[in-house]
Amino acid sequence: MPQVEQLERIILTVPAVALEAFEAALGCCCRTVGFFLDEKTNTWVVEGLREIDGSDGDLVTALILAEAASGISPAIERIRVPAGGWLARSYQGFPEQKIGQRFAIRGTHIKTGKPAGRHVITVDAGLAFGTGEHGSTRGCLLALERTAKRRQPLRILDLGTGSGILGIAAAKTWGRRVLATDIDTRAVRVAATNAAINGAAPLFRARQADGWLSPTLRRHAPYDLVFANILARPLAAMAHQLAAKLAPGGTAILAGLLDRQANWVLSAHRRHGLVLKQRINDGEWTTLILEKPIRAGVRGF
Repeated sequence: MPQVEQLERIILTVPAVALEAFEAALGCCCRTVGFFLDEKTNTWVVEGLREIDGSDGDLVTALILAEAASGISPAIERIRVPAGGWLARSYQGFPEQKIGQRFAIRGTHIKTGKPAGRHVITVDAGLAFGTGEHGSTRGCLLALERTAKRRQPLRILDLGTGSGILGIAAAKTWGRRVLATDIDTRAVRVAATNAAINGAAPLFRARQADGWLSPTLRRHAPYDLVFANILARPLAAMAHQLAAKLAPGGTAILAGLLDRQANWVLSAHRRHGLVLKQRINDGEWTTLILEKPIRAGVRGF
């Protein structure tokens, strides 16, 4: 990763109805984005970290669009921080995480022996885009673990791959090739780097793609397993496309959903024939495991 002397923290506070819009806005122009609930005020604090490159055009445009979509104009706090200090705090706050019975997520800064009996996925906290701490990532890994007990998928898609954790975990679990896509070219580079760190590069194809509009996604369909750890609104909007590109008997693992959004997203997919197999709750977050029924005479994986 190139050396950066100064970074900038973008901090804003919004009500729950505007969380999705402003998380997506900061995600377009920040190296990493996080958010947490302030229970005293019942509002969400959204923070992004970005490199200082002398141009605010992308940030200003993204925030204007978020304000137009949500009708909310939050106050914005901007704080410059030394890159070295931020990385040190990131490493300190990124201990190894054991998830379920199969997985462990750790940063490249951890040099101790790896835990036996687990697929260890190593990512660089400095590269961000997801470190496994988020409830939606944990939920997806638990869903993968449960799916692995009864499935052997041939065609796997990690839609909105971010750091690549889910695609790497699938490659390690089944030894199958994974197509990992993201709309953000930076995330694609990070995911490819993490796949190489984990020895999964031969099985991991990272590509820039705008969801199901991409010819790459359509060319490799249908899929036996799809991860989509993104946001509720695009998940609901793409339900018909996911259902069409999922193989009969195939599984979709959907995440990035607050509990209150899960039923809405589930209803959108049920309208297109998908069936809920399991629901995993982790704090404020919900992961849905859906399946496409096998029709008479059609064999799934």
